[in-house]
Amino acid sequence: MKRSVVVGGHKTSVSLEEAFWSGMKEISGGRGVTLAVLVGEIDADRQQGNLSSAIRLFVLDHFKRAADSRGQSKEAVSSNDGRVVLS
Repeated sequence: MKRSVVVGGHKTSVSLEEAFWSGMKEISGGRGVTLAVLVGEIDADRQQGNLSSAIRLFVLDHFKRAADSRGQSKEAVSSNDGRVVLS
């Protein structure tokens, strides 16, 4: 899906799959910033590649880190019947 965004005062179009746009909306909402601000931050931080690729990598990294941090906060504990549960 192609959308237009303003980055650094210039209008540009970005092609992303809907799942990545949804991820961007979730991230921007969680940070309390607009999509345009978030895209601008990603654009300013990217080292190489095109903006669409940088956004995909950003979203992937964000949710991977979130999953990793949830996994580290849980401990595996054996129950009396031999099952392993997370607490």
